[in-house]
Amino acid sequence: MSQPFDFTGRRGHRLSGIIERPTTTPRGWAIFAHCFTCGKDSLAAVRIARALARAGIGVLRFDFAGLGTSEGAFGDTSFADDADDLIAAGAAMTAARMEPLLLLGHSFGGAAALAAAGEMPGIKAIATIAAPAEVSHILRLVDPESLARIETEGHANVLLAGRPFTLGRKFVDDARRQNLPQHVAALHRPLLILHAPRDELVGIDNASSLFAAAKHPKSFVSLDDADHLLSRPGDAEFAAAVIAAWAPRYLSQLKDDLGAPDGGGVLAEETGGGRFQLAMRSGVHSFFADEPVSQGGLDTGLAPYELVSAGLAACTTMTMRLYAERKGYNLAKARTIVTHDKRSDQKPDDIFTRTIELEGELSDEEREKILAIAERCPVDLTLVRGSEVVTRLAARSLAAGG
Repeated sequence: MSQPFDFTGRRGHRLSGIIERPTTTPRGWAIFAHCFTCGKDSLAAVRIARALARAGIGVLRFDFAGLGTSEGAFGDTSFADDADDLIAAGAAMTAARMEPLLLLGHSFGGAAALAAAGEMPGIKAIATIAAPAEVSHILRLVDPESLARIETEGHANVLLAGRPFTLGRKFVDDARRQNLPQHVAALHRPLLILHAPRDELVGIDNASSLFAAAKHPKSFVSLDDADHLLSRPGDAEFAAAVIAAWAPRYLSQLKDDLGAPDGGGVLAEETGGGRFQLAMRSGVHSFFADEPVSQGGLDTGLAPYELVSAGLAACTTMTMRLYAERKGYNLAKARTIVTHDKRSDQKPDDIFTRTIELEGELSDEEREKILAIAERCPVDLTLVRGSEVVTRLAARSLAAGG
């Protein structure tokens, strides 16, 4: 779910942003800094932010000053200004009760994230994608003639990524002055570096330099044959999946809203991972419930009707085993498959189809008796006879609402 989120940068410019909000309770919040001259609507920014939102992490992507729909003149900005805008973004999110815990950056935005993180104590971890190890690396994109004109005249019109920009001496001088490895060495926070070995714009040696400068915990993941801009959807999705798998240990721990009583009760609680993923717990047992991808889920666990089918299948198989042991039948193995379907033209609407397989030296009469007892397993009788469901609101919810 995308929603506008504009805020004021450190130099008073209105900066235009988009919040990618998970459809369920967020696991945490992040800020994504886009690549040089790209903007918040670049393919990588949109794809990664939305993929993380599907994984339960809310993300702000915004245009740096002078780019996209943000105020300001790009030619009057500097690398330090971009780092300051990230700090302002963090303050604005915190004021809006979406305190960011993760800082993410692509290319030049990754460099800005590394520089800004030192002044953002709430940030727990940083991830960069194809980031340069030196800010001055960006000046290689400017042709030497234009660079000389900037140094002599104070500004020049340049082509960056095929688009015209006015670049000023402030930007050039600040880029040369920055010492990014020094920022990285002083972070003392978890760092994830993602980089493609064949990146032709920012070579893999940049990732090596950043990794060497960083203190542990630090991680490196190869993006294999991805290009610098992650222009293929699969590459952006992969980067997002890696970040989503790495980030949770640095997010706030989920707390149970409802406590399942010892020895009874099943707890189903939203994880913030995807739209439907639930953490299921009963006693010491835990697992996921979910919906398939076709229904908007992540397919990380059984869907609700599959859980009902699982209960019927389990109860059927256990009942047959108990009966066979009591009767002394030579039942080697029992297996039950249950499927669920909906019927629009018959009553009841729901139909559970049960297929039973019996292995062992059994007579026809013994097989018939085992099948007969299968139809009297407790879950079967519950489904056939029907049940009453009582719903109540937890006292904690009453207190919160009152």
